Amino acid sequence: MTEHGAKRGAKRGAEDSETDVSLDLALSSEDEAIVDRKSYSTSVVWRWFGYLQSDVQQIKPVCKDHTAKIISQGLEDALESWGLSEDRQVCITTDNGANIVKAVALKGWTRLQCFGHRLHSAIEGSMKDKRIERAVSVSKKVVSAFSYSWKKKRALAAAQDELKLPKHRLITESPTRWGSHHAMIARVLEQEKAIAKVLSDDRKNRHLIPSWQDIDVLESVHKALNPLVDFTDTLSGEAYVSVSCVKPVLQLFNEEVLKPEDTDTDPTKAIKSSVTSYLNGKFDAAATDDLLCMATLVDPRFKIHYIQADKVEAVRANAVSQMLDEWKTSQSRPATSAEATTSATPVKIQRKTLGSFFKKPYSVSTSGQTDQQAVEAELNSYLQAPNADSETNPLT
Repeated sequence: MTEHGAKRGAKRGAEDSETDVSLDLALSSEDEAIVDRKSYSTSVVWRWFGYLQSDVQQIKPVCKDHTAKIISQGLEDALESWGLSEDRQVCITTDNGANIVKAVALKGWTRLQCFGHRLHSAIEGSMKDKRIERAVSVSKKVVSAFSYSWKKKRALAAAQDELKLPKHRLITESPTRWGSHHAMIARVLEQEKAIAKVLSDDRKNRHLIPSWQDIDVLESVHKALNPLVDFTDTLSGEAYVSVSCVKPVLQLFNEEVLKPEDTDTDPTKAIKSSVTSYLNGKFDAAATDDLLCMATLVDPRFKIHYIQADKVEAVRANAVSQMLDEWKTSQSRPATSAEATTSATPVKIQRKTLGSFFKKPYSVSTSGQTDQQAVEAELNSYLQAPNADSETNPLT
């Protein structure tokens, strides 16, 4: 990093650590100020861009520093542009960047940590063992040796044919994707015999052949991580509900997927224990747990099944309170133009079928009940109904 870049980074870090920061972009005396676009635009994108003060004609836009205060204002602008009310903002899911965490704190919103990021951090932390670090390092060197030599690639393909192994290439790992670590290890284990055959004929790289101790450690790591491969992508979906799955997944990890077995090696047990301890600690904060409990309750696939027994009554009481508040608000809210148009549109009368005479609508009787009793009856009816299939979309 250059001296200029270091000064900008230090300035940004100092700004994010302050509680009261001006909305104007704070720049050091050595930096040229960034000014806003002259022509007005409704796009929130221009919250993040501007022009150097010397660029009078505003020809080349430059990106502003992503400080907590600017991000906080950008979040507010985003809600406004989408027509969403901040009063109805329940939570926001983010990564663990210091500036975004600070920005959410400035807004006073509930922040839900990204499960995928936390799972990555948990796995990375569980790999901090000298035996694992050595075995992974050997695997990286092996992959590197084959990646930079077409002769070794050709020899590997020949060895795969001879040993009747799948004709797969070795996989390079990425430091920011734990899944690539697992994929690299799995591929090295799959091609272990072919790798050993090729390297044993190369005097300069013969020392890279993984020892039996390295193979044992890699097998232990693979056994611990293999069940987790699909969870990162599945819990990072944008087209379906995932927040209500966090508590069920954590329970699944603790009781099945990452539960130590008698046949597990010590490294496998250590990895499983480290991952579960880390994840449980990151999602046990009171505000986070309350949010996850409510999300699980309103998901017809789970309801109260994954909520701690000592919290069920409190969660139900909270749900009743929120349902009452929402009902009272809806009663006082004027009908929207869309609702008025729908109610005014005549409904086309369809011919009844024979079966329709025997079909009775299901409803909960609320006659003679107070509003709270009616809400409690509706909630009880919902909880007593059979759970929806786990593959269904709870929003449909």
